[in-house]
Amino acid sequence: MDKQNIVVTYSPTTEEKGLLLEVLGSLATLTFLNEIQSAQREQVLERADVLLSWNFPREILPHEYPRLQHVTLIQLVTAGADHMPFAELPSHIIVASNPGAYATPMAEHILAMTLALAKRLLIEHQKLRNGEFDDHTLNRSLSGTTAGILGFGGTGRATARLMRAFGMHIFAINQSGTSTEQVDFIGTLQDVERVLRACDVVVISLPLTRATKGLIGKKELAWMKPDAILVNTARGAIIDEEALYTHLKSHPTFMAGIDTWWIEPLRGGTFRMEYPFLELLNMLGSPHNSALDSHVILFAARQAVENVKHFLEGERVMGML
Repeated sequence: MDKQNIVVTYSPTTEEKGLLLEVLGSLATLTFLNEIQSAQREQVLERADVLLSWNFPREILPHEYPRLQHVTLIQLVTAGADHMPFAELPSHIIVASNPGAYATPMAEHILAMTLALAKRLLIEHQKLRNGEFDDHTLNRSLSGTTAGILGFGGTGRATARLMRAFGMHIFAINQSGTSTEQVDFIGTLQDVERVLRACDVVVISLPLTRATKGLIGKKELAWMKPDAILVNTARGAIIDEEALYTHLKSHPTFMAGIDTWWIEPLRGGTFRMEYPFLELLNMLGSPHNSALDSHVILFAARQAVENVKHFLEGERVMGML
């Protein structure tokens, strides 16, 4: 049997490249797109059987999609796949995401945002800068409170474990309404109102789909407690941008931590906000970096590469879309 042709469409580090060659070198021929001459690019893509990609729409241009007739699998190193141009790709191609690869750093980021907001760290820091020593305004304890985790995949479950260590109760939402993870309540999207009304902290770790786009709007924000904390590390479009800004403005005790934005580079634009969120004291932002720490990229690459190996050996593939 001839070796399969794997084309790596992003620029891996030296360590990642070594990993790819170690795991896949005996099963396939690997070509690194950043190392070939532009004149060879079309020929390489026409011979490709598998693509290993990071930000596919930036790495492969639309006029090159017809060259992918022999590609059977596009394996993403990223966990999400909502940036993929599914409708424009040859219909026979399987796309596999990288679920759970970034769960540990994302859970830590979610907890860090929650703690920073509950303990009013940015607010008190700003007051100190302004010469105000506020040693009487109370901050909040997480112990005994309830966290609602919308999306109970790898990140949601990792977050729940950290939050349970702080003595928090866990309400969760997933597709099946069941889980082997320890929770106080688990339901589906049909139970969103119950979870939003009951919880002190709400974490969004859902994939962006037709069912979840705009899931949290004016009505849903009104269901939440006036001093709730909302943290979103999933996708900006799951929350209505105007509704969130208006709610934060009119409810100064309500707090939000936002890591994923409505317009940002990964989604094909420059970062911008339609509303001045960062002027609000009850708002904490980060630049969609919750998944990134010094070790996770290699871990995620290994998981993606192992998935490709399973595909080549006819075994079960994770994250098929």
